[in-house]
Amino acid sequence: MATVTKMNRICSSICKLLLKQPKILEGSRTLQRGLRTTPVANQNPQGQEQGNGTQSSLQEKQYEEQQRRNKEAEFTELVRDFLNPGEFYKACVGLGIDYFTGVPDSLLKDFCAYVTANAPEGKHLIAANEGNAVALASGYHLATGKHSMVYLQNSGLGNIVNPIMSLTSQSVYSIPMLLFIGWRGEPGKRDEPQHSTQGQSTPGLLAALGIPFQPLPDYQEGAEQALLTAKHYMKSANAPYALLVKRQIFSPYKLPKTGEPQFPLNREGALKVLIDCLGNKDVVISTTGMTSRELFEYRVTKDMGHEKDFLTVGSMGHASSIALGIALQKPRRQVFCLDGDGAAIMHLGSMASIGQNGPANLKHVIINNGAHDSVGGQPSDAKNHDTFSFVKIAEGCGYKQAFSATTEEEIKTAIAAMRSMDGPLLLEIKAEKGHRKQLGRPTRTPLQNKEDFMHFLAIG
Repeated sequence: MATVTKMNRICSSICKLLLKQPKILEGSRTLQRGLRTTPVANQNPQGQEQGNGTQSSLQEKQYEEQQRRNKEAEFTELVRDFLNPGEFYKACVGLGIDYFTGVPDSLLKDFCAYVTANAPEGKHLIAANEGNAVALASGYHLATGKHSMVYLQNSGLGNIVNPIMSLTSQSVYSIPMLLFIGWRGEPGKRDEPQHSTQGQSTPGLLAALGIPFQPLPDYQEGAEQALLTAKHYMKSANAPYALLVKRQIFSPYKLPKTGEPQFPLNREGALKVLIDCLGNKDVVISTTGMTSRELFEYRVTKDMGHEKDFLTVGSMGHASSIALGIALQKPRRQVFCLDGDGAAIMHLGSMASIGQNGPANLKHVIINNGAHDSVGGQPSDAKNHDTFSFVKIAEGCGYKQAFSATTEEEIKTAIAAMRSMDGPLLLEIKAEKGHRKQLGRPTRTPLQNKEDFMHFLAIG
């Protein structure tokens, strides 16, 4: 207990220092920028991808409002800067950081979108999970001697602990790389419970891993200085360095449109059809991101209550394992896992566990829209429908049967069949990416969700 308390105090002290740092830097920032504001060119003349929902629209409005305030500001200290994703990318490449890999994050979405759209072939790879990204960056360094950037949300720090400690550590293989971390739950900022918990712990986790770090400045000169500091450390210490990215650091950038719609339904449309096919005692475990938010709102619209659903608000990629744990203990209940393609890929090994150990009552549904839709719409490997198939993966893992659907009628037919068949079973629903604007978040806390859900399981 004493050790935990001491670590919490260390984390708190580090957070306080980091929160003060922007004030320390403000004097030099004012001198460097003078009375200017940074104009942002039209970075996407080809248009934009299907919407990123309320959050994206709100951020764009806030950005436009801040630009207006910058023009009207009487004092330089009231001017707020934003990093141009393209200029920051060029600064990275100019310093020899020319390979990019990671898992997209909402705080990094503008930069990730720019890299996705503009990095040369062979210089960018969206990884299955953050640990894979660290391994990819390690392989790149071993083959070229160069430094890579690994981008991730701070919730992915848990996935990198093993390769950081047993691969890149100075006492093991001593492999340098730049960790570019979206700081969800930054102290002093309102966020969801799972992010607030992670945000408070982030500085302490990095310190415990022995990784030096600093917040990324929101203006180009400061950002370039931070990159120089990181480059110097990586070169001299042969070890990872981290930059923490706070919210709304980058100016907006959206992925260009890519072709016409392939499928009649998006994720929410498919989810509604699926939910309407379930029985009153059926159990639902929904994956993180938009899926759980859409499920919650649909239950509200239909006045269904929320006790049947376990909303996996964090723990990306683990919904199917949660479902497996429940199904094994509640063999008389139909257990449906509503998964996403990016989440399923992140911990694909869970499908092997389900296939070899899953009970007859477990029904796994993956809504595949080929994108990390909740954090900016960057593509996932499951987008390549000609060469990638969850159905074949499930069959290879030992699922009793696997189905595919795209239309409303196909979903209804498949769910009806699955409810009458022994599992484990899989249904891959191929859908369009994108979601509606004004999508809210659950109004019940995770603890309330847990209490209601456990009661629902107990009475069945």
